[in-house]
Amino acid sequence: MRTLVLLAVVPAVLAAAPLQVVRPIISQMEGGEASPPGFDHAPGEMLFFSCRVANFSKSSESKFHLAYSVQPLDPKGVPFTEVFKNDVSDDVSPQDKECMPKIATEIMIPPLAASGTYKIVIKVEDLVSKTNTELAVPFQVRGHEVEPSDTLTVRNFHFYRTEDDPVVLEKAAYKPGDGVWARFDITGFKYGDKNKVDVSYVTSVIAPSGKVLWTQPEPAVEQSESFYPKRYVPASMGITLQNNIKPGEYTIGVQVRDAAGSQNYEAKFTFTIE
Repeated sequence: MRTLVLLAVVPAVLAAAPLQVVRPIISQMEGGEASPPGFDHAPGEMLFFSCRVANFSKSSESKFHLAYSVQPLDPKGVPFTEVFKNDVSDDVSPQDKECMPKIATEIMIPPLAASGTYKIVIKVEDLVSKTNTELAVPFQVRGHEVEPSDTLTVRNFHFYRTEDDPVVLEKAAYKPGDGVWARFDITGFKYGDKNKVDVSYVTSVIAPSGKVLWTQPEPAVEQSESFYPKRYVPASMGITLQNNIKPGEYTIGVQVRDAAGSQNYEAKFTFTIE
């Protein structure tokens, strides 16, 4: 004997799609195409960011009301600009079924940013339905590498042929009458209030005999405050050798002072006159 089982047909209840941030775009120009995956952005670059909000709710008056924030973070999760906050509301007619409000802002990468994966975190609250959502949009930065230090120090000291020469000299050798140029990074300093930096340095040229031939007249000084702490202070020096200077191994002396951290540091780097 067979038993007939009657199944009750229950109407499917379709849940409303959740609030969502969609179509994120990071571009190098306003209204431009999205940067391709894996693209390396540069320190100091201005980014143009935009996205859309989907599946928001409408009030009985057919209005939407969204509050949102945009916060860029470095690879360690530290904000590198102040959070951008705003809200948007408008009427939505029955013909605006595809309406998706746009969020757009500009974000500057820190001028001395380190390499790594950064991200832009967008948070949206639907003030009608009392729901919220967020999305993290990653992007890559290729910066200047400076090894961190807990104490004041000089990194990446290199000699160059000219002031703006991008090529490091493999052998720091010059001739009488040449210009001697060097660039280096100062790091390991302490911060004051509002990430204040107070760093100064003096360079000098020392002969093989140990005699100081030249010292820069005034210290070069970096005194600044910033929302995002500076990783390092870029520094440079340059002199023109006298035509009658004798061949030999000479030295660049560097004296650095960190006033905020009450630190001092000295280093010497050699070059040859042939």
